[in-house]
Amino acid sequence: MIAVITGDIINSQHADTEVWITKLKNLLENWGSSPLAWEIYRGDEFQFKCNIDQVFWRFLAIKSLIRSQENLDVRIAIGIGEENFSSEKITESNGTAYVHSGRLLNDLKSDGHTVSIKTSSEAVDRDLNILLKWSSKDFDSWTVATAEIIHEMIMNEDITQEDLAKKFAISQSSVSQRLKRANYELIVETNQYFRKKISEL
Repeated sequence: MIAVITGDIINSQHADTEVWITKLKNLLENWGSSPLAWEIYRGDEFQFKCNIDQVFWRFLAIKSLIRSQENLDVRIAIGIGEENFSSEKITESNGTAYVHSGRLLNDLKSDGHTVSIKTSSEAVDRDLNILLKWSSKDFDSWTVATAEIIHEMIMNEDITQEDLAKKFAISQSSVSQRLKRANYELIVETNQYFRKKISEL
């Protein structure tokens, strides 16, 4: 099984495309090469694949990156399933993971939520989607400053609060307050729960 994330940028028409698209490309490059592992298409939509145990952390890396740009957000559909056909271009590959993810993005556009997951198990979907709806109330309201800190923590898991204070030219206590406001410890626990549920598939 693999995880496929299909997403689109919310409010992309009100932002400097060159800034966010360059940052998104640089992020996705960390996880594989285009167009085999990821692709940005139709201006503001993207798709990439990863291991199922990494998918929540990958989702948060993208969410925090985009939220750290003024007035931008991202809609993300997570599909877990098989890859029956692997093309040289991810957008031409196929399997249940791709079908789940693509259809789910269309559903998200109409229901107003910013993240959802579809697997082969209705029970797992129910549990994880309730979790995502609750946690998204936090993620969708991150300030730019909070999103920046979260993104650094996700991308550099060994980074210290002292390192973050230097990077953002703020005090260590300010870093600590931002992480507390973002419920970072709860985010880490949520990632562990997510991995455990998906491993049951």
